[in-house]
Amino acid sequence: MNKLTVRDLDVREKRILVRVDFNVPLQEHGDHFHVGDDTRIREALPTINYLREHGAKTILMSHLGRPKGQRVEKYSLRPVGGHLHGLLDHPVLFSHDIIGEIPEKIIASMGAGDVVLLENLRFQPEEEANDPVFARALAGLGDLYVNDAFGTAHRAHASTAGITKFVSKSAMGFLMEKELKYLHEELDRPAKPFVVIMGGAKVSDKIDVLKALMKKADAILIGGAMANTFFQAQGVPVGKSKVESDKLDLARDLVETARTSNVRLLLPVDVRETQEIKAGATVRNTTRLSPQSGVADGWLAVDIGSATESLFQEEIGKAKTILWNGPMGIFEIPEFSHGTFAIAKAMAESDGVTVVGGGDSVTAVEQAGLADKMTFISTGGGASLELLEGKELPGVAALTDKD
Repeated sequence: MNKLTVRDLDVREKRILVRVDFNVPLQEHGDHFHVGDDTRIREALPTINYLREHGAKTILMSHLGRPKGQRVEKYSLRPVGGHLHGLLDHPVLFSHDIIGEIPEKIIASMGAGDVVLLENLRFQPEEEANDPVFARALAGLGDLYVNDAFGTAHRAHASTAGITKFVSKSAMGFLMEKELKYLHEELDRPAKPFVVIMGGAKVSDKIDVLKALMKKADAILIGGAMANTFFQAQGVPVGKSKVESDKLDLARDLVETARTSNVRLLLPVDVRETQEIKAGATVRNTTRLSPQSGVADGWLAVDIGSATESLFQEEIGKAKTILWNGPMGIFEIPEFSHGTFAIAKAMAESDGVTVVGGGDSVTAVEQAGLADKMTFISTGGGASLELLEGKELPGVAALTDKD
């Protein structure tokens, strides 16, 4: 990516506007909220610490949740500021307003190494509308701009794209740089064999990614509820499992595309099925799936089966590059989590480059306690999918090109 990085900027004594992704879960305790999972905050620390060490005045901007342009107390970033204070062991000033006199006064009082966090950008409807007047007002709070929010890089908002028109230089932070390195450069020319594991609920969410990855992958392993649509397309009974009935032709097309592209598209050979989706439910492993023997009437598939686990683990074991996006079942319920955790374990044991591409797969890897065994874990769900599809991300395209 031929874009400026934070290393290319002279930041000393400058006001640096940094778009971060602090869209983290908040938990309510009595009359206050605190951060439930601080992974995204920690991921921004290298950029924040670099700026502080180099004498910058760091002004952080983020969104949180979907307040739809209104001030909603439960979406305030104030608890995040308190949490960041603890991580940095340095005060984090908080501005209740995003633009105007209050943040201007706070920023005017900053010294080198100080940090300010602005209130939730999405309290202003102009943020998601990419309003140029709002973008100019944001830009007026700083001298230079750094985007380290990969999770929102696929959105053309005022703080990700619009703002770059009103500052002299815009650069990427360390997290953005790392995301692009692994999801763009590493996977552009992956070490072979390249195995893609694709799960989740809907084929329709992953069509473009599957098509793009078929040009590079040696094998694609399909799991999760999206596999049901492929089963039904091939005449395998799916019981009362979730199926995208309007996508059966698409599933057949993908199977045919894989065949003509010489990519092995592997569907589960067995599944775990249950009659009700709840903790403690009875689960049984089906026999080998075929048009004669599928998911039983009144039952539904909730996880890949044990034979499929072995099949997928073998493929992962042979791979030099592995990309995983989407769980193998309803892993949030312990009885249905076996297949997803088996994939996480196989990836952790791999000698290849292992990339976890955002969303629920990241949660699964963290729950399995194997996050530190992966080469790279993406912080962006939608952004990572769009990058893998080969789309240009507005938040990256808007940054200043290197000379």
